Parts: sequence; structure tokens; C-alpha cells
Amino acid sequence: MADYISTERDASVAVVTIDHPPVNALSAPLLEELEAEIDRLDADDDIRTIILVGAGERAFVAGADISEFPSLRKAAAEASERGSARGIQKLGHRMDAARTPFVAAIHGFCLGGGLELAMCCDIRVASDDAQLGQPEIKLGLIPGGGGTQRLPRLVGIGRAQYLNMTGDFIDARTAYGWGLVEKVVSRDELRETAVGIARTIAARSRVSIGVLRELARTTRDLSLEEGLRREADGFRRCLESEDGAEGVAAFLEKREPQFTGR
Repeated sequence: MADYISTERDASVAVVTIDHPPVNALSAPLLEELEAEIDRLDADDDIRTIILVGAGERAFVAGADISEFPSLRKAAAEASERGSARGIQKLGHRMDAARTPFVAAIHGFCLGGGLELAMCCDIRVASDDAQLGQPEIKLGLIPGGGGTQRLPRLVGIGRAQYLNMTGDFIDARTAYGWGLVEKVVSRDELRETAVGIARTIAARSRVSIGVLRELARTTRDLSLEEGLRREADGFRRCLESEDGAEGVAAFLEKREPQFTGR
């Protein structure tokens, strides 16, 4: 298997770099390698946050590998008949199910499958030179890795339809205003900012982070009443955990908590 993925560890933070020149297109082998690396890191008790970054100067990820599309037609039809997810959707399901949260550090082009990958992350930080979009419509296609589903949940239906129907790109500041990214910084500050956010999350209770990710994933289409019920149940689970007891004790004793993830 080609080495499209490399990982650096910064204490409890793993920085995963996607490196597929020239623009880090998401080929099938790359996606398989990335999913395998996420499996490995998610099983590591010492890793508390995963950052996804793109190698090179041009792009976080400029999209899927379009050269594979002709050969994917039959595979896509078979996957549809089986009702099984594939490609970026399959990777997104794996990221949703992970116990470890994800931060995307976006620079340059973040398009098509690249934006869909970024939307699978919990938090997105963009450099001020970033360009984001879903250009599949220009090929007579639609987004197939979550762009019709994750995007409207982040920016609203109208803005999602604008991006999906026109194929236009938006800059980082617009993406921030729309709620598509959570922070915009200079290119020089991008990695440091993403690592800082990841370290902060890594210092929190893994139990509480897991409950927050679960609620974000499972309650967004529920009624307010049902969502609040599940939130109350999640609060109870956190309160009854060892981390919850430690956090409360540390506050009362005026010291920093020592979370164990239990």
C-alpha cells in the first residue's frame, strides 16, 4: 500500500497528514489508508484528539480522484443495491463512530470530497487563503460523500443549495460567517492554532467529549423535547462517571482535574 498518510504525535494529539501530490485528491487507496490509520489511533488510549491536515502548499484536499470515476460506476451501483456506504461516506461513518474527536486544519483548496472530509470533523480551522466549495455540479454530478446532508446542517439549506447548485467557491471569511468553519487564522498560524485547540480538547474528559459527540450526531433531527431528554441522560452519564466525580472534586478542592476517561 502506498504511503499517502503520515502521523506525528504531539503528546495526546495525533497530527495526520494527507500527502497525495499535487492536490491531495482522495483516491480509493488513500481513503483506505486513512481509515486504517483512524482505526489505529482511535484504539490508542493515549491519543485524545486527531488533527487532519493536507501536505503541500496548494490544498487541504482538492476533491476526490476524478480519474477513478469511470471505474466506480459499477461499484457504486452494487453498493447502492446492497445499501452499503462507500468511499468518503464510509470514512465519515467511521469518524462519527470514533471515540476520538477530530479537528480539520484547512489551507488552500478544500473542495468536493475535501470539504466533505472536513465536515466529518468536529471542528474546522481555516487559513485565510482557503477556498471551499462543492464543484461536483460542474461535472454533471452531485456531492456523494455527505455534501447534500452534512452541509445544510452546518450552513442552512439555502446556502448549501447555493454551493451545491452553482459549484462556486467561497473564501475562508465567508465560510466563517456561514458557520462552515469555526476559526480563521493566517497560514503561518494554522497548525499552531489547530494543535492548541486539539490540546485543549485532549485535556478534557474523554467521557464528556464522547457524550457531546454522540448528542451532536444523534439529536440534530429530533424534536427539542426529545433532544433535551437525551441531553439530560448524557449529563447523568457524565455525572456518574469517574471523570465526573473527579471533575467536581477537583473544582471543590481548587485543583486541576486528572481525568482518566472512565
